[in-house]
Amino acid sequence: MSLFNEMLGAGESLFKQEDALDPEYLPKLLPYRELQQKQIASAIKPLFSDRNGRNLFVFGSPGIGKTAAARWVLRDLEETTDEVLQLFINCWQKNSTYKIMLEICSLLDYKFTQNKNTDELFNVIKNMVNKKSAVFVFDEIDKVEDLDFLYAILNDIEKKTVVLITNYKNWIASLEDRIKSRLLPETLEFKSYTKEETKEILKQRIGFAFVPGVWAQDAFELVASRAGEIHDVRAGLFLLRQAGLAAEEAGQKRIALSHAQKSIEKLSTYETEKTPDLESDEKLVLELVKSNSGKKIGELFELYTKQGGTGTYKTFQRRIEKLEKGGMITSSRTFGGKEGNTTVITYQQPKLTEF
Repeated sequence: MSLFNEMLGAGESLFKQEDALDPEYLPKLLPYRELQQKQIASAIKPLFSDRNGRNLFVFGSPGIGKTAAARWVLRDLEETTDEVLQLFINCWQKNSTYKIMLEICSLLDYKFTQNKNTDELFNVIKNMVNKKSAVFVFDEIDKVEDLDFLYAILNDIEKKTVVLITNYKNWIASLEDRIKSRLLPETLEFKSYTKEETKEILKQRIGFAFVPGVWAQDAFELVASRAGEIHDVRAGLFLLRQAGLAAEEAGQKRIALSHAQKSIEKLSTYETEKTPDLESDEKLVLELVKSNSGKKIGELFELYTKQGGTGTYKTFQRRIEKLEKGGMITSSRTFGGKEGNTTVITYQQPKLTEF
């Protein structure tokens, strides 16, 4: 057989629908999350009867379907009724009350936001949403810098379901009482996929994303095994794409074991096993605490400024609070002594995956 028969021709690709490997891609069926989807739908269902919905606190490790399940339910809701608004906000991208209000206005297709302050924007939102009912989904809620938006929604929106999604089970413990007493959420835990479930999900995505028959079995087994070990489907999607790209770069019509091995070599660039989604300034603060665990907050701030941190002391305090909400550090108050009352900061290795 000619070697050229094994090479991709001009314009040929191993990918049929590459965006099916995006974490945001929603298949028609979302396997192994049926019970969680039903619980989310159940919390929304009272809105159909012109009653208030129930609120949910959703938590679990990265890459195990929390966001996908919520988006899947919202898509189903949109296809079912026009009377319930679906408002999905990613708080990593929109991390303040003002930014969130702007995003909600955009989702409501309200364009006259220029020169309006936060209160004015919320009045617009309240007047529009209270004519119907709404589901508010705040993904990566632990990334927000303040929670004024949440208090306003809980207090002034009449018929709603609020869904808060985070990787961190203990985040909710840090909420102010005024918010807790209004939120009163049900909790919904997403447990890690088993290795077999991870394998089946990746097999499904291959069917969507690639030309049939291009994956060698041993190559797929290697990728599925590695993704199963770290309990992260998103990492598996990353490996599938990288293996496909490696094969295309080599001009091959089949994705072989060597291409899967190359994709795993690139896994270090994928951040699932590291502290996720922290800004550079937050990473600096975390590294300082890690290297100086047990020091007082004032001492840490001095080190922070010496190492190039540009934030004020108040900004530094907010960084500490955010890292504590994420379960990465702990703080404890000490009273009395020569320096009076102070706060001691201790590093705590975050548990980002469950085995």
